[in-house]
Amino acid sequence: MPFKKGDFLLLEHVAKVKETGKIFDTTQEDVARGEGFHKEGEIYEPKLVVVGEGWVLKALDDSLLSLSLNKPETIEIPPDKAFGPRNPEKLRMIPLRRLRDKGIMPRLGMQIEYEKKLATIRTMGAGRVQLDFNPPLAGKTLIYEVTAKKKLRTQEDKIHALIHRRILILEIGTFTINLGKDEAIIQVPEEAFYIEGLQIAKRGITVDIQRFFPTITKVEFVETFLTPKKQETSKKTSTKKKPTKKKQSKKKPRKLQGMFRAKALRKKLKRKKLLLEATATAPTREPPRMMPRPMLNRPVTLRMVPVKNLLQ
Repeated sequence: MPFKKGDFLLLEHVAKVKETGKIFDTTQEDVARGEGFHKEGEIYEPKLVVVGEGWVLKALDDSLLSLSLNKPETIEIPPDKAFGPRNPEKLRMIPLRRLRDKGIMPRLGMQIEYEKKLATIRTMGAGRVQLDFNPPLAGKTLIYEVTAKKKLRTQEDKIHALIHRRILILEIGTFTINLGKDEAIIQVPEEAFYIEGLQIAKRGITVDIQRFFPTITKVEFVETFLTPKKQETSKKTSTKKKPTKKKQSKKKPRKLQGMFRAKALRKKLKRKKLLLEATATAPTREPPRMMPRPMLNRPVTLRMVPVKNLLQ
């Protein structure tokens, strides 16, 4: 079944130059790697196209009406319906030193910005460089190999696709959409809060939604910031050993308690009796003799005796 204007399609394509066979654009990552123009960070996936909205070349847009779902088609676009013929007046020769003064080391085929215009270096020699200000694909016949992979039918799927078109970095369906009679409430996920250019993207999404769905007069974006939950601290198991309870001996009957007490008392009296007998029979020791204390602080009289008396 052919498509009509206003249909939301997800297209997969490979675009190349007919004269050289060189591929210059694709939605397939493996093809981009094989051709050597793969870009890191580029999103390779089927692209959203609304038929008749001019999101692709007009000749390609008109050809979408004759496509069928999941059926590959080859579309040839002549130069006059692509990027136009090459204009010789847009070729210009400049001194090589001007580029070097700007820090540009030129090489053939290199695309540069010169005087706020995009230009391609065509020739170099004798200290001069030829710049081509024509579009890079001007004068080329283009071949598009196109496949319509999916047709979006529900309003919610279409809005999801419009959001993803503006914010490619997040997967389609990441945003939560609540639709009312005349409003669309879009819940913004936390991973989108700090995306560069988010406010501009939201403005573009709003314009797209109100353009394709005129009954929706209000588009509301909800950003919810939650307080982070505190991590529950695990209870530290104490290494202290619990005091072991002493086993309490079973209480004996009162009669037995009296018997044991009397027995213990008799043993105690017997020990005292033996101790008294031992002390009575033990030999008495004489008290230690006390050494005479030196006579201190007493007057001493010295008697002088002649030496001859000592010799007698």
